[in-house]
Amino acid sequence: MVELSAFGDDPQCRLVPAKGGQVEGGWYELSFVLEETGTRMVDPVLYANCGAGMTEKERVPLHVTPHTDGISRTLVPLSGRIVELRFDPSIGPCEIRIGRFAMRRVGQAYVALSMFREVLYDLRGRRAKLRFTLDSLRSLLTDGRSGLGGFLRARYSAMALHNAFDYDAWVALYGALSAPERGEVEAWDKLPTFSIVVPTYNTPEKWLRRCVQTVTNQSYPHWELCVADDASPKPHVVAVLKELAAADPRIKFVVREQNGHISASSNDALKLATGDFIVLLDHDDELHPHALYEMAKAFRANPSWQMAFSDEDKIDEKGRRFDPYFKADWNYDLFLSHNCISHLGVYARGLVDKVGGFRLGYEGSQDWDLALRCIETLDDSQIGHVPHVLYHWRAIPGSTALGPGEKSYAHYAAMKSIQSHLDRIGRDAEVLDIPNFSGNYRVRNRLPVPAPRVSLIIPTRDRADLLRMAVTSILEKTDYPDYEIIIVNNQSVEPDALELLQALQQDSRVSVIDYDAPFNYSAINNLGVSKATGSIVGLLNNDIEVISSDWLTEMASQAVRPEVGAVGAMLYFPNDSIQHAGVILGFNGVGVHAYADRPRGWVGMMLRARLLQNFSAVTAACLLVRKSVYEQVDGLDTALQVAYNDMDFCLRVREAGYRNLWTPYAELYHHESASRGSDMEGAKRERFDREVALVMSRWSSVIAADPAYNPNLAATGNTFDLAFPPRHRHISAG
Repeated sequence: MVELSAFGDDPQCRLVPAKGGQVEGGWYELSFVLEETGTRMVDPVLYANCGAGMTEKERVPLHVTPHTDGISRTLVPLSGRIVELRFDPSIGPCEIRIGRFAMRRVGQAYVALSMFREVLYDLRGRRAKLRFTLDSLRSLLTDGRSGLGGFLRARYSAMALHNAFDYDAWVALYGALSAPERGEVEAWDKLPTFSIVVPTYNTPEKWLRRCVQTVTNQSYPHWELCVADDASPKPHVVAVLKELAAADPRIKFVVREQNGHISASSNDALKLATGDFIVLLDHDDELHPHALYEMAKAFRANPSWQMAFSDEDKIDEKGRRFDPYFKADWNYDLFLSHNCISHLGVYARGLVDKVGGFRLGYEGSQDWDLALRCIETLDDSQIGHVPHVLYHWRAIPGSTALGPGEKSYAHYAAMKSIQSHLDRIGRDAEVLDIPNFSGNYRVRNRLPVPAPRVSLIIPTRDRADLLRMAVTSILEKTDYPDYEIIIVNNQSVEPDALELLQALQQDSRVSVIDYDAPFNYSAINNLGVSKATGSIVGLLNNDIEVISSDWLTEMASQAVRPEVGAVGAMLYFPNDSIQHAGVILGFNGVGVHAYADRPRGWVGMMLRARLLQNFSAVTAACLLVRKSVYEQVDGLDTALQVAYNDMDFCLRVREAGYRNLWTPYAELYHHESASRGSDMEGAKRERFDREVALVMSRWSSVIAADPAYNPNLAATGNTFDLAFPPRHRHISAG
């Protein structure tokens, strides 16, 4: 055995090929015998040195799986020729022994079979396993081996995202939360009462008792439990409710004479409510012991709130917590993509009364329908988020926690709820489901007739190869009916570039204007926008290449919405890894692209890499915005010549009251900064540092607390990994 004892915050072990050799790129399987003698590994990773040192770009998270033969194995994709590897077993102190360490190259067939086995083993429930097997077979039959490979990599990546970091360890370290101090609550001038609404039907006695126990164990005492049983045939349900109500006067219940399903039952429970706030709790789920205390603090600190929601996770039959959802703050477009309010959802009782409670005919998504009707009466500032896991969703066979597809009627009720909301607010859009990801949806807007003109602004200097690729791909692939391309030529001198600029103008949709001054990305785009004839302007880099023909239709259909500001796209590197899926503020300093370098098809935490949603900022490599909004905020800031001008622009757009938005349904390649080179040398580095300092001085408080990114998630390493420790925005009760 080789013994590794790590006591620092960054334990690591360097692995060098024998006799100064190199490791060729490809798929590898790492195997070893692991014995944890003290504290356990948390978030193990591998770094690859291709000769330029170790950087976060070469960081490979390890999904280590113990097998029945006692050997732990993990698949690792490596690129380039590697001269050295570094194994970081944990992001915190640990004591481990590792032996029989081996690393061998494996083929694509072995990788696919291993991924299939690992995902199948990880899934809970026979239905989920059968569904995954059938989806794999469908991918093979419809898209061949490459399609199956992409499907399996996406599912394996999603599993690794949930399992590679050690949520058990995170819960043990940070999941307890602080109880109220002695006398703290009693000293408050107002003590809000929470009415916890629970509809029951044939609830297994074990889970019903456990559910109620998590209410009676609350550290905040001012609550009432309002239960309505929906004529359960099993007699133990009512017997248990009678027993529990007799033991605690805060527990009230009513028994319906006939079964009416969950909406009717929930409405009967609402009739029992007399508290200030309504809390929704399923009959077999659990509340965190301090759930109501955290909510009470939050509502006291934010008296304008009329709704609030918390983070959540799932809990299995053995009480193990898993699959956390660390949510963004209120995110309207993400909420239309999936129900990110659901657990724990808390509503002012007057608000619930105002919208009429639960509606019949929306069973299975009755809480989503309720929330949609509530938000129609509120401003964004009245909807709060408490970034703690306060709700544990029971994952047992038949539960939507185990798999959203477990109740198909809920899927269609959700689509009906979203479409009803869109119809009520007068938005011309349709709701589509997302194949293989039940419980998640796409809202596709219809363009006005006639479609608004879009003016695409492309700055360029020389590099005829890139410009030709970008413009040709737009002209040949884009199916949008009315657009113009304005190329802003910044002192091109190469003959082939000048010749190309002349040739491109033969197309009536293309014009060229000159910017005869040193490079300033902001000034160049501002000039282009000033010449635009469209009501929508699009900022495009000259190293963009169109993938999907409807990219402009999708982006323009979002940009015309009056509440929307900047709209960004899904961008890939030429190797089909993600370049941009929104911007995460404050990550590694100022901000980074979400899910950068993840493989195409990566789903992300709770499918966020595949869902339309609001971000604080998107990249101007491909950005659409109404010209009126661009001019309202005075365009790009010319003091930011190169770096972070798009982030600054987006934050000013958001400050003006608009929602910025990213859509995965507009796909393009981005040959990033191919025409400019590195910003990390000499005068360019000095200019970059000045621009970073300017952005940080202007937006430091916003960058420190990005509403699109949860404080329980990491600010270094990989986006959407767990934070050790969390960066909590503490809520004061005043």
